[in-house]
Amino acid sequence: MTQFDGELSPPFEIVEPAAWRAPIIFNSPHSGSIYPDEFLDASRIDLGALRRSEDSFMDELIAGLSERGFPVVRVNFPRSYVDVNREPYELDPRMFSGRLPSFANTRSMRVAGGLGTIPRVVGDGQEIYRERLSVDDALARIEALYKPYHRALRRLINKAHQAFGTVVLVDCHSMPSIGVSRDEPRRPDVVIGDRYGTSCAALLPDMVEETMSRLGYSVGRNKPYAGGFITEHYGNPASGLHTIQLELNRAIYMDERRRERSARFAQVATDFAVLAEALAAVPLDDLGPFQAAAE
Repeated sequence: MTQFDGELSPPFEIVEPAAWRAPIIFNSPHSGSIYPDEFLDASRIDLGALRRSEDSFMDELIAGLSERGFPVVRVNFPRSYVDVNREPYELDPRMFSGRLPSFANTRSMRVAGGLGTIPRVVGDGQEIYRERLSVDDALARIEALYKPYHRALRRLINKAHQAFGTVVLVDCHSMPSIGVSRDEPRRPDVVIGDRYGTSCAALLPDMVEETMSRLGYSVGRNKPYAGGFITEHYGNPASGLHTIQLELNRAIYMDERRRERSARFAQVATDFAVLAEALAAVPLDDLGPFQAAAE
């Protein structure tokens, strides 16, 4: 596809270190902020409203880790345009003119909430599009942006797995400081998602919680975020493939209303480097791959 070559070139970036410190990959799939003109033209809401879905500056918080020996992945297109933290074809039939392919998942909870692979709404529930999209447009975005990203991420994971025998993917996100529901309790500074203990070895979230607590952060687990498609799809601890999702409360590093970095931004980035070193200190033998016990 060529329609994305100009504005979204490159659509994502992988910065590998000269020498890997450990088989730990830091990924920021939702911090993209390059909005194609045709997307803005088709939107019924302005750029400021679209940007509320961004994990703003998350890619910058982890950018320096590549110099410390950890590969870093960042997506440049916005999640409101294509969300790579979904199945490839979670699509809402109400959004499109024409018939979706039979393999599309039209009934997931994420589609029902308007947050499929091609989202219908932004994070605060506002409808994005003035008119229905063509099915061909949706499929073109998936072919040109979603699939190349996942192919590249899979190659990077395989490279680490082959070299070290195990790999840890840290999927980095940020969350609004206040939930949509007023009944939701105050959100902690960091929420660890491990799909309720299924996406990684238990010692990894324990290490993250201990390290971030020691640095002064309040920490929660799996609520309100247990991990999305990336955490679930790439996490296979029995094969030595570990994925953990980290959600940072935006209030700790940015002014949410003005969308600006706050005075604590540099300190949070430094603390992320401390966390990376703590994870790198975990003995690889403790991470598997785990073999079934002999009978």
